[in-house]
Order: sequence, then C-alpha cells, then structure tokens
Amino acid sequence: MSIQKSDFIIIDYTAKVKETGDVFDTTSEEIAKENKLYKEGDLYESRLVVVGEGWVLKALDEALVTFKLKKKESVEISPENAFGNRDPEKVKLVPIRRLAARGITPRLGAQIEYDKRLATVRTLGSGRVTLDFNPPLAGKTLVYDVSVNRKLKTIEEKISALVHRRISSVEDEKFDFKVGKTSVTLNMPDESFYVEGIQLAKRGIAMDIQRFLPELITVKFVESFTKPGATIKTEKTIKKKPAKKAAKKSRKQTEKKEEKVATKTSKKKITKTAKKTAKKTKKKVTKETR
Repeated sequence: MSIQKSDFIIIDYTAKVKETGDVFDTTSEEIAKENKLYKEGDLYESRLVVVGEGWVLKALDEALVTFKLKKKESVEISPENAFGNRDPEKVKLVPIRRLAARGITPRLGAQIEYDKRLATVRTLGSGRVTLDFNPPLAGKTLVYDVSVNRKLKTIEEKISALVHRRISSVEDEKFDFKVGKTSVTLNMPDESFYVEGIQLAKRGIAMDIQRFLPELITVKFVESFTKPGATIKTEKTIKKKPAKKAAKKSRKQTEKKEEKVATKTSKKKITKTAKKTAKKTKKKVTKETR
C-alpha cells in the first residue's frame, strides 16, 4: 500500500549522527536507555505523522512517500537539508563571571540560555567559557531509520490519534466521542481535567480536526463531574420521530379527519333528503285518500 501526501501514518524511528553513530532521538524506550537519552516522564511510543505537514524534518517528510508499510527504511539527510552548516560567527567567548552574575553555572556540553538564545558550552577554562549558538546538530549528516507501522483510514482512528497527539499523558482509550455529519462531541475523562495547558490542548485538537477533517465543522468538549459513590441511573431518552415520518403521520391524520367530516356531512344530507321524500309521499297519500 503506497503512502501519499496528507495520509495519517503511525511511525517508529531512531535518528543518529552519521559521522559518529550517536543516537539523538528515538521512539523506543529501550534504545533511549541504551544510549543514555532516557528521561523520566517522557513518552517513548509510536508517533503520528500527517504526511506533508512538516511534523518531521522536511527531507524526511518528503521521503515518507517513497516508503512502504511495515518495512524498515533508512534516509540520509545532509546538513543543508537538516540543521544547516556550522557558522563560526556564532561561537563566542564569554567571561565566566558574567554567567555567574546571572545565576548560571556552566558545565561542559550543557545547553544554557544566554541573551535569550540557546547555546552549548564547548570549553571551560582561564575564567572564560566558549558558547556555541549554532544548533547542536548543525553541520551533521543525519540518518533516520524509520518503520511505517500503519496507515489510519477511518474518521474515528484519525480523531483518536489527533487527540492523543495533544494530550499524550492520558490513554487514548479513555476518550469517548461521537461523530455526527458535521460535528464531533468529545467526552473528556477525569484524568484530563488537570493536565497542564489543557485549554490550549483542546483548542489545538479542535483546529486539527477542523483542518484535516473539514466536514466536521463543530467540535464540542463535554466535561462531566459525577458525585463520588453515586449510583448513575440510565436516563430514559425520548426518541424524536424523523421530520418526514412526523409530517406523513400528520398528513394521514388530517386526511382521516377530513374523510370523517365528509362522511358525516354526506350522511346528514342523505338523511335530510330521505326525510323530505318521505314527507312528500305521506302528503300525497293523504290527499289521494281524501
């Protein structure tokens, strides 16, 4: 099955520097631990990518359409197509006392913020520190080993993946949602109420759904608070009859009423006529008898 632009795909990958073989990013917890990249609290799991949307490096994004499902693929990315070449002008010598005055204790290889920019500490000594303001991977050729696990097809799969992308700390199975013709109603689980930045996450989910599933115009979020220990009784729901059926029934009822009225009127006319005829006949018989 080929992969095309705008497809929703789930991938696993490991990225390393070609020149040294150092791993700098991965979706595998095991590989992260092996390469001393593991961070407590970070999620190591397969990742959603909408092809062509720039959710990964441009060169990798463009290569995805050449990959095949469930097959390990590799792509090599030059510095020009990754984080750019190193710029010597972005390497500065700074007195350690300046850093100390700002409460910064430099450590070799650490990233610090200086003058509102991120820098890597390259050298320490003689009362000075070398700060490199180039991106850490500038000038490096990168290699991505990628596996495209599956392609999402249904609206439900896509919505679930978009929600998990924004609220990854809560299991996607806990989100219940109903999809209508032009709207989706998302019931928020208790665990999501206290997620940091939840309002921004909800806004992001709504924008993602409206962008990638344009037929869904409205996105509703429902937050329900149930009293602890309370027994929830199933509420009876009144099913509304479809407009067409209701109109048809109303029309039949009207026709029946009209038919009843017409029959009643007809009977009255027949009875009246019969009475008049009987009266005339009686008068005639009485006259002849005389």
